[in-house]
Amino acid sequence: MDNFSAARGSTRIAIVYHSGYGHTRRQAEAVEAGVRDVAGVEALLLPVENVDQHWDDLNSAQAIIFGAPTYMGAASAPFKTFSEATSRTVMAKGYLWKDKLAAGFTNSGARSGDKLSTLIQFALFAAQHGMHWINLDLPPSNSSSTGSEGDLNRLGFWLGAGAQSNTDEGPETAPPESDLATARHLGKRVANAALQFARGRDVVSAAA
Repeated sequence: MDNFSAARGSTRIAIVYHSGYGHTRRQAEAVEAGVRDVAGVEALLLPVENVDQHWDDLNSAQAIIFGAPTYMGAASAPFKTFSEATSRTVMAKGYLWKDKLAAGFTNSGARSGDKLSTLIQFALFAAQHGMHWINLDLPPSNSSSTGSEGDLNRLGFWLGAGAQSNTDEGPETAPPESDLATARHLGKRVANAALQFARGRDVVSAAA
């Protein structure tokens, strides 16, 4: 979807991401699929390269999910360029993302790969905008003799969704299905939370 539809009353969630080699794009598409699993929610999948045409879409979203590969222990440079641009396009115009929901996902070649550093960056970025962070809400798995590489959250992250892509595999086969299922879980969780927040705001507005 290139932008949000004009349908009234819909809850809108944007997934803003950068992907260097295609692996993180697959993760982003899985997040989008999870969002679309929830009735009454629209999803916008938006590469950071196209953000300049979509600031209004981001401002109208009830939630924004951030994603990027972890390079050298941090979010990729194109994502950082996007995040820094928000200081003039969002903050300077009156903190336009205040009270939106936020969440994040990242991918790297190593199992850990310092992905937590990137998720923390996303959470701090959201906090600077006054957003509410939504965590993964999945216990770590694959941490016992009965665990499996097919388990959700096999890499054991709490703050957001982590994925691992073997460096000798292309995006056709990496990240593995368990990591994509974890990303779908994150998208669905944010979509449900966004619906709850929207209904709560309606109740508060009606009572005011």
